[in-house]
Formats: sequence, structure tokens, C-alpha cells
Amino acid sequence: MWASGRRRAPRALVIGAAALGGPAALTGPLLRIGSDQPREYVFVYLAYVAMMAVLGGLWPALLAATAGFLLADYYFVPPVRTLTLLDEFDLVNLVVLFGTALLAGGLVSRRRRAQQRAVALAGELSLANAELLRLNREQAEAARVALELERTQRQVRVLEETDRARQELLANVSHELRTPLSSILTGSTALLARGDLAPARDELGSIAAEARRLGRLVGDMLDMARIEGGALDLHREPVEVAEAVEAAIDRLHRHSPARTVRWDPARASGVRVLADWDRLAQVLDNLVGNADRLSPPQAPIGVDVTTAEDAVVIAVVDAGPGVPAEMRERIFDRFVRGEGGGDAPGTGLGLPIVRALVEAHGGRVWIEDPPGGGARFAFTLPVAGPGGAAEAPGRSGSPPARR
Repeated sequence: MWASGRRRAPRALVIGAAALGGPAALTGPLLRIGSDQPREYVFVYLAYVAMMAVLGGLWPALLAATAGFLLADYYFVPPVRTLTLLDEFDLVNLVVLFGTALLAGGLVSRRRRAQQRAVALAGELSLANAELLRLNREQAEAARVALELERTQRQVRVLEETDRARQELLANVSHELRTPLSSILTGSTALLARGDLAPARDELGSIAAEARRLGRLVGDMLDMARIEGGALDLHREPVEVAEAVEAAIDRLHRHSPARTVRWDPARASGVRVLADWDRLAQVLDNLVGNADRLSPPQAPIGVDVTTAEDAVVIAVVDAGPGVPAEMRERIFDRFVRGEGGGDAPGTGLGLPIVRALVEAHGGRVWIEDPPGGGARFAFTLPVAGPGGAAEAPGRSGSPPARR
């Protein structure tokens, strides 16, 4: 706009100079020509006024009319060399000059303004068309995104249905497998108790051990299906930590009587957490069982209990090969087994279940490097407030009940 104004300024000066200089330039030839009717020269100036009106508009026409009338009156209208109006005809010439300037200049100016408005409207229309095209493109893009979102949502629903069906299948299979496994385990145990099956005792022992192992796998699969399906049911109550740890150690000694467990019950004396007794026992059994499987036969494992603000930290320390740094983010994922996992029995579901159960209690679980090697699995549970519910029965080291 500034550049356009700068371009219009020289043109206006040129037109203004032409409006004033044109009548003066005509006066010289008219004086040399001479005439018996000098008043008729007014029509020459009138033609020039009309031309300036066409070329420049209103104000150049008025300038030309003013200059032309003054020159005509001074040089050609008696008495010459004066600026006087003695005749009605002179007044008519004055009116004609300025009337022509006003009429023609006004019409031309109006026409130019109309053209400028037309150009402006054309520009606005062009901008409106461009905006409409942009809006059309945005609408088309929004429609494409909406279609893609709907397709994605359909895929998510399909995946959710597939995952739900998988979890239901896993739960059903686990449930159905438990009954024959229980029968196998019961029958093999009963046969082992008889005294006349010595030749088959080793085979029956293997059957019973594998049945127990498969039973643990089915139990883990069922627990994982419950956790992933949001069906985990916790019965929180104040639990004595020392009692829960002692019960877990008793259960370990039933299967590994030679394993030494180092822990100080005094450090956990009077410490209570708000937890589900059975699920806490499941966490401890998993961690203590892992430590027993991964540690050398003569190496002790450790259990430690500390308090930190509003939480209790329970840690199980093994003497195994430890967990590499690159495995620590994945060790709590399903079916991931750490160092020694290829030789030691395990399902790869124990630690994911531990993490899920601890987090369901509002705690967290992590791995540390203890002095001397091995791994230290620690988790937190909320401290039980004063006055809690009555203690649950049956806590003399019995294995946790499966729900």
C-alpha cells in the first residue's frame, strides 16, 4: 500500500502541472492567432477542461477550469488585461467552465471509485475463494482423519475382543486343567504312601513332582488371567510382617529343608502392613522360591524388613548370578527369565505376578545389587494404621489359599 501511494504521488503532480500548465500553453498560440470574437476562445479552454476531467477526474478539471477562466478573462475578454466580468456572457462562460469541470470530473471520479471498489471486491472475492478452498481442504482432511480414527477404533475394539477372548480361554483352560491335575497328584501321592510299590516309587515321585509343577503353572496362569482381566480381589487388613515372613520361610523349608535363611525377626517386631494375607504370602513365596532356585545349595538367602515413612520395605536377597542392568526393565514382564533361567525351573510368570500384586496394594517393586553379588528384590507395602481388623485365622505356616 505504501509503494502504491508513492507511485500515485508523481502521477498526481504531473496531472496537477498539466491542469495548470495546459491553459497557459494554449494562451500563447491563441494570442498570436487573434480573432474578432475572442470570447469564443473560452470553448478551447472548455475542451481542455473536459479532457482534464477525463484524464484526471474532478480536482484536475477544477484546476484547469480555474486557470482557463482566469487566462481567458485576462487576455481575451474586454476589458483585456483585467480580471473583471462586465457581461452576462462572461458569467455564462464561468458557469459553463466550472459546471463542465464539476459534471465531467465528478462522473469520471465516481467511475474511478467504482472501478477501485470493483478491484477491491475482486481481491476480496479472490481471498474468499482461497479461504473457501482452504476450508474445503481442511474439511476433507478432517473427514479423512475421522475415517482413519473410526477404522483405528474398530481395530482397537477387535483387539480388545480378541484379548478378552484370550483371557477367558486362558482362565477356562487353567480352571479345567486343575481338576485332572489334582486327581493325578492325589492318586500319585496315595500310591507313594503304600509300601508295596517300591519298584515304581521313583516314577511315581516324578509324576507327583511334575504334577505339582504343572499345578503351579496353571495357578500362575489363572492368577495372571485374573490380574489382566481386572478380577483380582484383595481383602486388605493389618498383617504382622514378621508372622508373614516366618510362614513363608516355613513353607520354603518343607521343600528345601537344608536352605539357610538369614533374617532378624526383631527388625520386623510390631511392624504391620495393610495387605491381603494370601496375596502377600504369594509374593513372598515367589521371591523366596526364586532365591532358593537361583542360589547355590550351601549359600544362605536373606530376608530384610525396614520401615520408611508411611511404607514398609521387605527385601529378599539371593546368592545367584544376579540380574544384568539391561534385563532389569524387562525382568518383571511375562515369560522373561533372568540369568540361570534356562537351567532353573520356572514359568516366567512369578515376577509379573509379584509386580501386579504389589502395585495392587499401592506399593512398588525393584531390583538392587547387594554387596557380595546376587540380587536383592525389594518391595513396599503401606503401613497399617492404628486399630485395624482382627487377625485372620490359619497363619501357622500353611500355604496360601488359591482364590
